[in-house]
Amino acid sequence: MGRVYYVSKNVGLGMLVLATIALATIIALSIAYDKERAKNRGKPENEATDSTSMPTPLTTPSTPKEPWDHYRLPDSLVPVSYNVTLWPRLRPNADGMYLFTGYSAVIFSCVKETDLIIIHSNKLNLTNFYGHHAKLSGLGDATAPTIQKTWLVVKTHYLVLQLRSALAVGASYVLHTEFQGELADDLEGFYRSEYTEDGVKKVVATSQMQATYARKTFPCFDEPAMKAVFTVTIIHDQGTVALSNGTADSVIDGMPLRVTTFEPTERMSTYLLAFIVSDFVNIQSTQNSNLLIRIWARRKAIEDRQGDYALNVTGPILQFYEHYYNATYPLSKSDQIALPDFNAGAMENWGLVTYRETALLYDPIMSSTGNKERITTVIAHELAHMWFGNLVTLQWWNDLWLNEGFASYVEYLGADYAEPTWNIKDQIILYDVHKVFAVDALASSHPLSRREEEVNTPAQISEMFNTISYSKGAAVLRMLSEFLTEPVFAKGLSSYLNTFAFGNTVYTDLWDHLQQVGMHIPHTVHNIMNRWTLQMGFPVVTIDTRTGSITQKHFLLDPDSVVDRPSQFNYTWFVPIKWMKTGVEQQQHWLLQKTDAHIQMRVSGEDWVLANTNVSGYFRVNYDLDNWDRLLSLLNTNHQALSIINRAQIIDDTFEALHTLHIERDYIPWESALRNLDYYILMFDRTEVYGALQVNTASLRILILLILILTGKVYFKGKVFTHIGLCYIAVLSNIPLPRYNQINAIGIACSMGVDGCRELIKSWYRQWMESPHHNPIHPNLKTTVYCSAIAFGGVEEWDFAWRMFKNATLASEAVRLRSAMACTKVPWLLNRYLEYTLDPTKIRKQDATSTIQYIARNVVGMPLAWNFVRARWSYIFQHYGRGSFSFSNLVNGITKRFSTDFELQELKKFKEDNLHVGFGSATLALEQAIEKTTANIKWVTENKAHVLKWFTEEST
Repeated sequence: MGRVYYVSKNVGLGMLVLATIALATIIALSIAYDKERAKNRGKPENEATDSTSMPTPLTTPSTPKEPWDHYRLPDSLVPVSYNVTLWPRLRPNADGMYLFTGYSAVIFSCVKETDLIIIHSNKLNLTNFYGHHAKLSGLGDATAPTIQKTWLVVKTHYLVLQLRSALAVGASYVLHTEFQGELADDLEGFYRSEYTEDGVKKVVATSQMQATYARKTFPCFDEPAMKAVFTVTIIHDQGTVALSNGTADSVIDGMPLRVTTFEPTERMSTYLLAFIVSDFVNIQSTQNSNLLIRIWARRKAIEDRQGDYALNVTGPILQFYEHYYNATYPLSKSDQIALPDFNAGAMENWGLVTYRETALLYDPIMSSTGNKERITTVIAHELAHMWFGNLVTLQWWNDLWLNEGFASYVEYLGADYAEPTWNIKDQIILYDVHKVFAVDALASSHPLSRREEEVNTPAQISEMFNTISYSKGAAVLRMLSEFLTEPVFAKGLSSYLNTFAFGNTVYTDLWDHLQQVGMHIPHTVHNIMNRWTLQMGFPVVTIDTRTGSITQKHFLLDPDSVVDRPSQFNYTWFVPIKWMKTGVEQQQHWLLQKTDAHIQMRVSGEDWVLANTNVSGYFRVNYDLDNWDRLLSLLNTNHQALSIINRAQIIDDTFEALHTLHIERDYIPWESALRNLDYYILMFDRTEVYGALQVNTASLRILILLILILTGKVYFKGKVFTHIGLCYIAVLSNIPLPRYNQINAIGIACSMGVDGCRELIKSWYRQWMESPHHNPIHPNLKTTVYCSAIAFGGVEEWDFAWRMFKNATLASEAVRLRSAMACTKVPWLLNRYLEYTLDPTKIRKQDATSTIQYIARNVVGMPLAWNFVRARWSYIFQHYGRGSFSFSNLVNGITKRFSTDFELQELKKFKEDNLHVGFGSATLALEQAIEKTTANIKWVTENKAHVLKWFTEEST
């Protein structure tokens, strides 16, 4: 698709001149930056370096008085284009630091009269231009005002220029800056990644700009709505290759440097920029005779064919989206690169998508089925963004769900197109819908779309990258697609994307275009969807099949909790209910108020009602006891009368359905059951209840008891035994069963201490220890076997895993080992492992917090991890938590078992003691941990005696 923006003759001439200037200053920059670094060494960013600089004025945090005290940019200036030159040094200087230097010229227009220029700049040392941090010039007929003074504001990440007179409205200007930054290993902005290949240490200069890190790379208007065209030049060493969003336009060789200039980008946001310098190699293909597709990675990974699978699926997925969106891929190439150090799972930089190695590289021999599925879905997610997010971008981060929720939904469609035999679309129920129910049922949840004023600071922005934005966004958009029908939904998307191409939108723009394509619904798309996006939570719909009455109520994990966030809709939703009666699909019913009646839902005798077929809606369902009994009887006698995901739904909605698993063969219902059962284990594995439970471990009977927990349906014991035993035997004899069921069976059997499992696992692991170059363990079972063997073993088993981890050449294998080492039951090994997490030479920074979570998942490791994090919170927050999207997971992971008053008080004291340090993007997660702990205490108090009695009676 062609560009839809206009560059004037003067602007185009200015860009050409600036490009020439940038190349001419390459050598001069190096000398100037080194002098400036020596002059300012040791000075903080906002310390005065000349008489015209000024400190940040003192203001109260709640009532900022000056424009530079606000986190949002003023709306007086609009960027048009940037010319950026960057020179990363891949070798340390005399001080042992890795640096990059750069030059930037941004052309901007003045749209409102102002005598201030405010632009983002964070942790950059700016070179002085005649006593100022920048130089301003007019473009065309415009004359630039004189700069009166300049200063840097650390808190809000601003470079501020006070002018002696106002800029002219309608005129264009150029702001020139020269700068130096640290190519640190902090995984933010322009940063350093390291790896070892053939015994040689290699350094990669790479980037992560989302959400607020472009300002760490060069001064820029770093907000998603401030789109511009970027012309990038990268200076780099001979023997390395430079990559950016566009195709390399020219490469100039000069000893010992190369200068690579890239074609101007499309009009795009700063957070989608990418710059990489490495010695990586690629494999490539061409789609439709013109689109170049390349997979980049370490040389050994490419030689080992680890990029082949990603290359094979990228073309089909792009073709699917072009058809789905009815919009051509708008760029000349599609690069995807696997990085050794990367904080996010992947990032949708336009034309240069960055990934963790585990999300892009697949080894056909060593990788598991799960690894392949993850690679397919992550690629599909990121490529979905090339249109939805990159071509059309959110106006501000409060609507992040519109980007991430959409990509999280259509990733299943793209992956299904690439791998149609997997039936992967059904898994959205497990990995998104059921997952987010647990979070959105909290009184401390938040709406999908928050008010702009609630999302200002970088930490608040990072906090938006959470389960609500991704998984609830996916579930709600899937529901919208279901009640509009997929063809209508896709048609509205196409209209939306083509109308707003290269621009920015708010969520209501999407509602407008979906409304225009025509449909038969009881209210406008706005009226229906605002109830799902502007108020938090979801309803439980209760159907009484004896009367036909239907009611809805806000579903809360703890019904007695107080919801402090008011709702303009009084927590009432317009609920689309797809349903069937005795196996026959019925016309969709809309529940538009708290209470309703639908006579067709009144049944008797053998008839039954199932609502929310295929879990198309984002709500839970409850029935009268008679209808529950009829559904459970149906699952026992003819379970295939219901879809796989509806069987999983019933299990998730009520544990009474667990006793029907004796005839279940499909993965999704079983996985749903096991995830629910995991809560019981977490609540009781430190109490006498678990002791009573383990009395029953002499055989597979323990698994029966888990499945029958709280159901009292003991007469199904034998049949359940047969099914679990079958799964267990299948692992030994390679009898094919539905994907993952055999993995689940052996995993539970070993964790519960089933006879024979320990010996089997230990023998496999011992064979590997005796012959490290020949691993006899099937890739699909490695996660379970590694964890169990290390749990059953001691120092020797742990140290062997550590050696294999350090020598692993496949990232997914390293992850399995890193997780498994947290399974040991030896406290001093766990404490040593915790110390390793804060040593980047042992555990990469990207993996530190997830490793602590792995340790906390271990019942022995949980108190050790909790004490470790409390004792080192200030350090962990400073080095690992500032702005990290995944930092909230650390708090969630460590507190998952908390279920006592003592733990609740410890959690509250932790919050109080660290208010001065802060919690950053984990602020909401901490509040939710307190709420979940309170709910856990209440649940355990009400159920512990009953469960203990049940297990005690079963063991006698």
